Amino acid sequence: MHSGPEVKDTFIKNSTMRFKFICFTVSSILFFSQCANDNRQAAESSAWVMPEAGTSVNLGDSVNLELKLNEKADSVVYFADGLKLKKASDEKSVAVPTGDLQLGIKAITAKIYRGQAEPEEISTNIVVKSTLVPKKLGYVVQQVFKHDTSSYTQGLEYYNGYLYESDGLAGESSIRKTDPATGKVLQITNVRDEIFAEGITIVGDKILMLTYQNNISLEYDLKSLKLLREFPNQYQREGWGLCNDGKVIYSSDGSNAIFILNKDTYMQESSIEVYDQNGPVSQLNELEFIEGRIYANVYNSNRIVVIDPANGQVIAEADLGELYSDLIRPMKDFDGFVLNGIAWDRKGKRLFVTGKKWDKLFQIKLGEL
Repeated sequence: MHSGPEVKDTFIKNSTMRFKFICFTVSSILFFSQCANDNRQAAESSAWVMPEAGTSVNLGDSVNLELKLNEKADSVVYFADGLKLKKASDEKSVAVPTGDLQLGIKAITAKIYRGQAEPEEISTNIVVKSTLVPKKLGYVVQQVFKHDTSSYTQGLEYYNGYLYESDGLAGESSIRKTDPATGKVLQITNVRDEIFAEGITIVGDKILMLTYQNNISLEYDLKSLKLLREFPNQYQREGWGLCNDGKVIYSSDGSNAIFILNKDTYMQESSIEVYDQNGPVSQLNELEFIEGRIYANVYNSNRIVVIDPANGQVIAEADLGELYSDLIRPMKDFDGFVLNGIAWDRKGKRLFVTGKKWDKLFQIKLGEL
């Protein structure tokens, strides 16, 4: 009877099966133990009682913050987008004013401190809205100048007696220097055909230009209008308008957001969201910084809004619908030739506006109605 090899094989098979069973059992215990631990931790996590995510709050009103703590805390510190709001000692409701916040969606974070341990952190969000009804501004036309109808105006700047203008459309884009008194183009640098030029702003001895959907920005020498460099944008988004206040650059992308860039590196540092009493104001196009405020064309309208850069609130607006009626201006068959272009003569306190392919540039004075 030849039983030796068979017994050995049976022993090996049984041992292997027992080992696999033990591994499976240990793995199962660990798995279910971890799941139970995770569930226990989830059940024990602190939570927001209020506000619920997405709660609307009017700028200047107080918002009540309340938590349900999983265990007693030494202190709780509340933040809105990183800005410290208030410190509390327990989970009781605290009222926090919103007057110093910017408009739009704000992340509200609670950091819960216990002894020397890392703080527990939980977040919700609110939407800060504006109830301010913007002042209505009227205007008086002070002078009318010629404007080159070949320019599909995107950006407009006044500097040292001259107007600097970027004009768009693929295959037609350029940057130019003009004489505001005559409308004559004194210098022009064409942009390569595949680029659709957008807003510009003068920063020191350079001009920064956005592009529409090319995801690049261009930098020019102010004196010669020579292209110095092209560089990729930090974020993939459309370019619309630009302006600066001497400290930072403001950039729009057609939404209700205005992005704040470092004037030396052109890198984004923060942003604001623009609201009026009706909600977000989008289609923000050409920008101009005038005496502490951002003036913006609202694309495809005759509206100019005046924005507080501290919080994004529209504080005033002007309707220029009667300035140059589309019934009398040239090329009226194309509705793309809309109001666009705001330039400010800081020394002379003169305000210039024009439109895409318009044959006129207007010097106007705004005033409250």
